[in-house]
Amino acid sequence: MFGFICNWIRFFFWFFSIRCLSNSAKDLEILALRSQLSLVQERISNGKIPKPRFKPALRCLWVLLSKYFSGWQASLILVKPETVIGWHKTAFKFFWKLKSNPNTIANYIPKIRKAPTDKQRQSWAIFLKNHSKGIWAMDFFVVPTLCFQLLYVFLIVRHDRRKIIHFAVTANPSSAWVIQQIREATPYGETPDYLIHDNDSIFTARSLRHFLENTSIKDKRTSFRSPWQNGICERTIGILRQELLNYVIPFNEKHLERLLGEYIGKYYNPARTHQGINRQTPILSEKLVRTVSAETVLESEPILNGLYHRYKKVA
Repeated sequence: MFGFICNWIRFFFWFFSIRCLSNSAKDLEILALRSQLSLVQERISNGKIPKPRFKPALRCLWVLLSKYFSGWQASLILVKPETVIGWHKTAFKFFWKLKSNPNTIANYIPKIRKAPTDKQRQSWAIFLKNHSKGIWAMDFFVVPTLCFQLLYVFLIVRHDRRKIIHFAVTANPSSAWVIQQIREATPYGETPDYLIHDNDSIFTARSLRHFLENTSIKDKRTSFRSPWQNGICERTIGILRQELLNYVIPFNEKHLERLLGEYIGKYYNPARTHQGINRQTPILSEKLVRTVSAETVLESEPILNGLYHRYKKVA
């Protein structure tokens, strides 16, 4: 470290001494230095002396020169321009490693917060069980497109049947947009008793809370860092990722809407079974007459170009 500082002091001394010279003196000094450099270069190419290694201070100097000196590539003799670019990338990684080393988010989270007790966990679980028929849950999750655009998928899930009531896609979510989506999810006044959500600033906005109060919906906010309290919605998001979005990359917003619409409308709600509801589907299908396997004929309906299939009995 001491040698690094000494080298930089030497560089600054050279810089300011050059600034004091006249143009003719600078030209003569450049000629003298280039004559000596050509001799060193010749001895290196002949193998008489080993190739010198650039110290960290000299590497940093060349990284700065590459940014502010337009002719830096033509001035390189001992190394290639690709080497200087590699030094720049290494310095950039080191800088961001040091900057991101302290977890800034943890500085704002109180360290005295205690984990929920068994009684608190049990009371929440009892609440979910006793009111499952009147509970909906909502949440966002992010999906990157083929061109790395971030799209936000809004989801509303019904607890008792694991049914996806409503979904929507946007690139710019807001509280007003969420209010409109809740209106579309309840077109005929069929509202839940409780609506569970996390502490996202969109969900905790005053306009959204006033809207829920006017529609007689009690919003239930989960505790901080407690995704298990909205477990059904989190699990549904995980299913969408594992069974759809891990296989197909959407091109844009319309493509993502079409993918989700086909998966949810044709497979998830009417055909996919869930262990939490005794291996039934979110939308109850009609009871079919039992038949032996030899007399049963099934018809396959491909979904998402054959990624999944839905099977029906042929009468």
